[in-house]
Amino acid sequence: MHHHGYTWLGSAHELLKDGPRRSLHPEFRSSKVVPLECAHWLLKPAPFVQGTWSDAEQAAEWFGRQVRASAAAFASERDRDATRLADTIRRMAERVATGEDVVGGWYLTGQRFLSVCLIACSPHRLRPEIPCPVGAAEGSIR
Repeated sequence: MHHHGYTWLGSAHELLKDGPRRSLHPEFRSSKVVPLECAHWLLKPAPFVQGTWSDAEQAAEWFGRQVRASAAAFASERDRDATRLADTIRRMAERVATGEDVVGGWYLTGQRFLSVCLIACSPHRLRPEIPCPVGAAEGSIR
């Protein structure tokens, strides 16, 4: 079991356009926008993978770094609260350790949206038919 890390930062309006977010859409594989189904990140080309970890702690640390890097721009004052943010990251780390997907999404100032995902693989619990992204080397962080 390992996790692949994915991020997307873009216009919140893109989330309303579900066409390229659907795996059967012709633009799905090239679209960087968050898929409607989390496991479908695994269907994207390997260069979309930001990193791959078999160590749950390392995966959780990556997740926390991605979230904290954008926290000052969170649109919600509640989401920017340091105590709440630390608790959210801690809970996500616990989920990674159990082999679950970990998905976080935050609206940012300027009508932007940040998605940070750790998708379990080999095999995925709910979608075992989806193979591991080809070329996503373990421990690689891009």
